[in-house]
Amino acid sequence: MPLASICWLSFLFPSEMVLRRVMGMMMGCLGMSCLRLTDQPTRPAPPSECDSTSASDDIDPKSSSSLSSSSLSSSARIKLSDGRYLAYKERGVPKNQSNYRIILVHGFASHKDMNFMVPQKLMDELGIYLVQFDRAGYGESDPFPKRSLKSEASDIQELADQLQLGSKFYLIGVSVGSYPTWSCVKDIPHRLAGVALVVPIINYRWPSLPHDLIQDDYRKNLSRCAVWIARHTPGLLHWWLTQKMFPSSSVLDRNPKFFSNKDLEVLKNTPGYQLLSKSKLKEEPIFHSLRKDFIVAFGKWDFDPLTLDDPFVKSQCGLHLWQGFEDKVVPFELQRYVSKRLPWIKYHEVPDGGHLIVYDSDVCEAILRSLLLGDDPPFYKPKFD
Repeated sequence: MPLASICWLSFLFPSEMVLRRVMGMMMGCLGMSCLRLTDQPTRPAPPSECDSTSASDDIDPKSSSSLSSSSLSSSARIKLSDGRYLAYKERGVPKNQSNYRIILVHGFASHKDMNFMVPQKLMDELGIYLVQFDRAGYGESDPFPKRSLKSEASDIQELADQLQLGSKFYLIGVSVGSYPTWSCVKDIPHRLAGVALVVPIINYRWPSLPHDLIQDDYRKNLSRCAVWIARHTPGLLHWWLTQKMFPSSSVLDRNPKFFSNKDLEVLKNTPGYQLLSKSKLKEEPIFHSLRKDFIVAFGKWDFDPLTLDDPFVKSQCGLHLWQGFEDKVVPFELQRYVSKRLPWIKYHEVPDGGHLIVYDSDVCEAILRSLLLGDDPPFYKPKFD
């Protein structure tokens, strides 16, 4: 579903036809999170009596250590070193019975209940323990006004430490959730057993992106314009998103210009982004969390992913990049360039897949088998021209 938060661009463009196209293109810059949202609390609950500053009490009593069911489904919170609370949810087999421990990073306007359609049978078969968490300012996690690439990686590392996932764990980043994942690859590669980037965003500010590849890509200038407005005119942006005087054009019409056929099928049964409704955006903590997340994702990074050395030289799993060939949000041509620039990346392409490939259980199974077992399914090998 396109991101309704870009409707503020409409005041810059007088033509409704132009407006709709620009809004659709901006959806591409933001990168859909391809996540199913439910009615979740949008502000963190106040600390309970169980929350404590002592190390032994940093994890809520509902954590996995007290669960013995072969099918976990629980929510809890940890207290970070800076005093913030981070909410998480567990899936799969009990941690103490697991063979693989994975943290899943959600994208823009989503939360820990994103619908990553991995079959329970597969999690039982391979012994997978999966943690999904609310990034800062989302769901039940406290906001962090100083959000940065480093803070996102630090939150993930603290989550892994407090949940005692071991010296190494696996990481999956989806859409905008790829920027915290890249940050982990840069800052804590020694903690990662393997990484999967699923329909990751491309930041047009990466210095190593060749000019001839992106010069005609409309997303480049639009993303820079959006970042400037989000950073320098937050009051105007907030007013436009929540005002009722003027009808705001919407791209929530499942326009085939923005979605592949498979994406459209998914959207028939998928609810909208609750956090992008006007009622939610009126809440300034939500608005500023979304705004800051966007700025960090598409602003200037302190490193260029395309210059990174292989952090998984001694690992059979390494880093996997999954892309839909028919993705109209993030173009496959850019992902192919990333995989060629970094030959140590294992590139997989879903021939008929759009941006919502995590709604395909077969694709999710392939993602996990390639990440954990090193499988290279032939159906997902790209056919380069």
